[in-house]
Amino acid sequence: MRIRQNVLPNDRARVLTGAVAEVSRRLDLGPSMLSRIIGISQSSASRLLSGTYELREAAKEWELSAALVRIYRSLFALVGGDEVLAKEWLRAPNRAFSGQAPANLIVRIDGLVRVGEYLDAHRARV
Repeated sequence: MRIRQNVLPNDRARVLTGAVAEVSRRLDLGPSMLSRIIGISQSSASRLLSGTYELREAAKEWELSAALVRIYRSLFALVGGDEVLAKEWLRAPNRAFSGQAPANLIVRIDGLVRVGEYLDAHRARV
């Protein structure tokens, strides 16, 4: 799910949009949750998941989407590719987050960053 730097802007949007849709499916996020995470309307999130909406590179949704994909990649590496375990980790209370589930945190920008940093730090230990 790496975004190549030497592709055309439309291709970059297509790649990131596809990656976000795939992450959303693999983690069972759904349009409501996805819309809250990346800051788009629920109808836009539904369209993204159905392939009729592309992320805009100059918008906030782009950076938030890239952060979501980064979280997924780090989590996937930590759980050895076990998607069931990844979903469970995302929804389970976590002492590192004062007992909150990471899924509850990633709907805010500061939570998205915090969860990403946590996963990156633990991934570096592996």
